Amino acid sequence: MQRRSFVPGTALATVAALAATLTACTGDSGSAGGSADTKGGGAAATSASAEPGKYKTLPEPCGLPSKGILRRLLPPGGTESPQDADKVYAGTADITYDTDRRVGCRWKREAPDGTRHLTLDFERVVSYDPAVSDDDKAQNVYGKKELAAQLPAGGNSASPTPSSSSGKDGKDDKDDKDGQPGQNTPDDQGTQNDSPDGDQAAGKAAAGGKASPASSAPPASPSGSPSDTPGSDIAPRVLDGLADAAFLNDKLVTADSGVHRDVTIVFRSSNVIVTLSYDQWSADKTTLPDSRDLQEKAQALAQELADRFNE
Repeated sequence: MQRRSFVPGTALATVAALAATLTACTGDSGSAGGSADTKGGGAAATSASAEPGKYKTLPEPCGLPSKGILRRLLPPGGTESPQDADKVYAGTADITYDTDRRVGCRWKREAPDGTRHLTLDFERVVSYDPAVSDDDKAQNVYGKKELAAQLPAGGNSASPTPSSSSGKDGKDDKDDKDGQPGQNTPDDQGTQNDSPDGDQAAGKAAAGGKASPASSAPPASPSGSPSDTPGSDIAPRVLDGLADAAFLNDKLVTADSGVHRDVTIVFRSSNVIVTLSYDQWSADKTTLPDSRDLQEKAQALAQELADRFNE
């Protein structure tokens, strides 16, 4: 009987082809199952992101106030030359490292009735939580500043907007202030002006007017200045009709070198928070800076800035 010849290479090739076929079938089945799982998981995990803020950049702060407003807040003093006046109104920009997130400018005017300072700080708030919009994050930051100002009761204060990631808020707030060495942030400025002042009665008396009676007698402020409650129209308060939310703080500070009144306005326009600080210093302690005058001028600038943001 004739035997068939055995060729090892042919048998191995046949086995290899069969194994490849089985592997391909198994791979196709696994791939199909994997695609279905991925598709299902992606659909379940995908959620709509919160709305971004209106503002993607910030304006140049030194050039934003009009020259007319600056002349009102920083009136010319003495025999100043036009060149010196231009330098004053040009302002000095704050040093920042991310002009899309924070910018600022400051002005100083020396006059016979006292030295005046004006500072602006613009902060663009960004939420890194997809469940919290930039506007909601900005409202949360603004609300904390308003609470820190300790406005008198009944001022319709707005509390911070609740956030779904309270643990991240502290980190984000810290990130919002990073990279700003040598300058006061809105949080810092709010802390410096966090004691509502009640010296309007004393101010009116010094000016020869009649002081309005105080409705209560809060404890003296840390600065040692009088703390009689001023009239409701010029007391520290929430400002209605200015941007999306706003408040005003007013503080009189006495020191060995004299007295100064600080007026601070903070307002939110979408995801941008603006802090405006305006003060007047006087070496004569018997002549107190007029609260109503400073507040009216500061509010005029704040309204102009809010209108510019809405253009």
